[in-house]
Amino acid sequence: MTNPIIAEITRGSIVESRHTGAFVVSDARGEVVLCGGDFNKLTYPRSAIKAFQCLPVIESGAADHFGLSDEEIALCCASHDGQPEHVRVARSILKKIGVEETCYECGTHWPTSRAASYELVREGQVAAQIHNNCSGKHAGMLALAKHLGVDIKNYVKPGHAVQRAIARTIEKICDVDLSEAPMGVDGCSVPTWAMPLKNVAMGFARLPLSTAGQRIIAAARQHPLMIAGTNRFDTKIMEAVPRLFLKYGAEGVYCGTITHAGLGFAIKCDDGAARAVEVAAAGLMLKLDVWTAEETKNLKSFQHDTMSNWRKIQVGEIHAGL
Repeated sequence: MTNPIIAEITRGSIVESRHTGAFVVSDARGEVVLCGGDFNKLTYPRSAIKAFQCLPVIESGAADHFGLSDEEIALCCASHDGQPEHVRVARSILKKIGVEETCYECGTHWPTSRAASYELVREGQVAAQIHNNCSGKHAGMLALAKHLGVDIKNYVKPGHAVQRAIARTIEKICDVDLSEAPMGVDGCSVPTWAMPLKNVAMGFARLPLSTAGQRIIAAARQHPLMIAGTNRFDTKIMEAVPRLFLKYGAEGVYCGTITHAGLGFAIKCDDGAARAVEVAAAGLMLKLDVWTAEETKNLKSFQHDTMSNWRKIQVGEIHAGL
């Protein structure tokens, strides 16, 4: 099956490049209401399903036991920029659960935010694991390990109680058997399982059906900055359209839920381009007749973006091809 064009890049008067991909919108029963391309192909959803990875933190009672706030729960579902606000919240979680930063097993990288990285350099500091874009998720996993009373060492390994709990959660909400699914290692060292986009979309349609899922969605909506960062697509679009919950995953994936319509969606750009899947995700939302006039207006502003050169001259545009 040939995947359709989901985004185009124009320069001058011609289309300079095109991005193809697959997408699907489903209800909680798995009934497909909109689709394109090979949405049954096995795909690693990567960080797009951090909400699923956070579910056991709440369902186990760990979040309540340690008194995690909505802001902290939002960060547990984030791929954040490493801004001071993100670092503050991640450290707050670690303090509540009594774990040192050295216990992280996500690895170190400089903040995704250039401003945050430059500030560290000016202060004579170096990057640490707390700046990893997944440090919130890992703080949640450490909280789960502590609450379960298991050794926190190697909490990223597939056989650890934390990852087994996450796997069971994903299997249930997405109706998949992960024992038969291809498994890889994500950028932050935790397992990532490949599954059909259709099942991921169904999982997101089911997310608001549980109290834990509702809590995650509400936390993200209340604190969209925690999910990504200043000027990031995830944060900006949820600020503009609060009834939309969505999350980016590496290599061109977006997944999310439209709770008021009872729908979940998943979209994957074949070549992994973030710039393409962002506008395509907005374009996909606009194909659904579930928004108010104001929401539709706001969504339209996200289905295209301009490209400028180093002199700040507009040279092209990227827009949804759906």
